[in-house]
Amino acid sequence: MQPKERFDYSAIVDRKPLRLPGDARVAVSTVVNVENWDFNARIPRQVMTTPAGASALPDVPNWAWHEYGMRVGFWRLKAALERFDVRVTASINASVCLEYPRIAEAIRDAGWEFMGHGFSQRVMHALDDERAAIVKSIETIRDFTGRAPRGWLGPGLQETAETLDILAEEGIEYICDWVMDEQPCVMKTRAGSIVMVPYSVELNDISIMIIQHHEARVLYERTMAQFERLYQDGKESARVLAICVHPYVTGVPHRIEAFERIFEELSQRPGVLFWTNEEILDWYRDAG
Repeated sequence: MQPKERFDYSAIVDRKPLRLPGDARVAVSTVVNVENWDFNARIPRQVMTTPAGASALPDVPNWAWHEYGMRVGFWRLKAALERFDVRVTASINASVCLEYPRIAEAIRDAGWEFMGHGFSQRVMHALDDERAAIVKSIETIRDFTGRAPRGWLGPGLQETAETLDILAEEGIEYICDWVMDEQPCVMKTRAGSIVMVPYSVELNDISIMIIQHHEARVLYERTMAQFERLYQDGKESARVLAICVHPYVTGVPHRIEAFERIFEELSQRPGVLFWTNEEILDWYRDAG
């Protein structure tokens, strides 16, 4: 299957302008990725390499890096977002509901949206039964929260050729893996349409600080530069600003201030809405 079989090309200059309520220009999607790493499996990503390039299982320092995010970093991010009254989407491995119930309860009680992010942090291609894993993820979140997730972000944003079809067949309404636009768009599946809600690999702490090795200030600088142009363009047609972080990266003491500065400044600007992804989905559908 080719990408163009999933969506029609659409030049943003040819579209009917999108309008946000109250003449707002930008909807901010704040996504906190809450992951559960298997201690006995290959670690999804590393902050420290093994001496001499050896492969080590269990990988204690890198697994513990993630665990720090669950024990400390998550709570620091949550406090920062509450301080500025930001509505949040949690991209969550469903197994967090079972293995870290204290965190899942805090997410639920804070009113954050639960967005499916696989059962554990494993790419879809590595699963023995992709549909079974998706169903298990949806059912686990439904059992914990009382409602099924409406959206999905694949671990590592990865999909197989069938992922979109399976997700739509199992009731998922929007997807974030396809980081190809500043506005939502419609994608095609065997079960009808599914909406792409903008996400970001550019305003993502993994890309900025773990892969590109920038200092935390670059997250602030890049986010604000992106916002200023989207705010300008949003006067003609609304835009979505996606900010995507992980507790074990941005939730550390030497980075949190840069994160807080983003929301301190955005919260003072007129015409900015802090929305969950499902709120963005509903607005886009109503606008269409």
